[in-house]
Amino acid sequence: MSCVNLSTWVQTCSMFNQAGRSRSMSTPSFQILHPLKNIPISFIPPKRRRSISSVSVSAVLTKEDTLREEEESESEARTFNFKTYMLQKANSVNQALDAAVSLKDPRKIHEAMRYSLLAGGKRVRPMLCIAACELVGGTESIAMPAACSVEMIHTMSLIHDDLPCMDNDDLRRGKPTNHKVFGEDVAVLAGDALLAFSFEHIAVSTEGVPPARILRAIGELARSIGAEGLVAGQVVDICSEGLSDVGLEHLEFIHLHKTAALLEGAVVLGAILGGGSNEEVEKLRNFARYIGLLFQVVDDILDVTKSSQELGKTAGKDLVADKVTYPKLMGVEKSREFAEKLNKDAQDQLAGFDAEKAAPLIALANYIAHRQN
Repeated sequence: MSCVNLSTWVQTCSMFNQAGRSRSMSTPSFQILHPLKNIPISFIPPKRRRSISSVSVSAVLTKEDTLREEEESESEARTFNFKTYMLQKANSVNQALDAAVSLKDPRKIHEAMRYSLLAGGKRVRPMLCIAACELVGGTESIAMPAACSVEMIHTMSLIHDDLPCMDNDDLRRGKPTNHKVFGEDVAVLAGDALLAFSFEHIAVSTEGVPPARILRAIGELARSIGAEGLVAGQVVDICSEGLSDVGLEHLEFIHLHKTAALLEGAVVLGAILGGGSNEEVEKLRNFARYIGLLFQVVDDILDVTKSSQELGKTAGKDLVADKVTYPKLMGVEKSREFAEKLNKDAQDQLAGFDAEKAAPLIALANYIAHRQN
């Protein structure tokens, strides 16, 4: 596939900044622009921490302060159990997906749709949608149709991504890919059907929400996956294969669209449907962009550090396809440091929200940062 003027897709930015021209080398700073909203991320690899003696710590923290911090930490642990939350929400989402896409005629297409949609997965996007809705005062039932719609779209993108004309993959979520089971023709149509039904589902199944909010959510979802969202990232990714001059800012553009845009859509949909203010919606939008980029950085690291069996999909395929990744440009260790920075920046966006209600989003950000598959 030939592409021209690829550079026009990408905003230029300064990748390395050095303060002055002293003899001692300054620490390189990655200055990355978020093309979706020009949000700068300054990434300075952390310096090695100096060890602090127990004497100096005790001089700063009194016994009362230490006990208070321990009590607060224990209280948070008692009020929120992330593992339980994950299991409960995943179970609710799976039940809702199963009910939404039932097995009916034409049987072949519905079998193909259900094969990939119900094949497991972490359900991170639906959980983000529900958690954002609950954070601004909504409920799980209000967010569930939108959460399912986002997962349908995500599944569509995986089915199409695995096709021979795209990434040509044989394994997804530990199972043969859709086209390996149903054929390329049915796999394409199954993805198309999931995409179309996702909009129908959010439009007709969302209850207890003013129509204006539903319309706004549908518009947001469409934008996140179209030619200025997920598709934009996909096409620039395809056009970038084999190029030798791809830099960090180019890579940011790909993944802020290909990966982060749908994660952003999931969070923003939840915030809109839950009745969040414009300020709350924008804070959560920024949170989602950081974790969306974080998700891809971690994905790139796992691709070169884990096996296919551990990942449930083909490992090392980006290397074989000669794709540009964060480890390829920055190295594995610097990529890990960048992931830590993105996680911190994401969680900073939640300052000002109710701490108890924000706990699921904080835990989800940590989960994305430290996942192993």
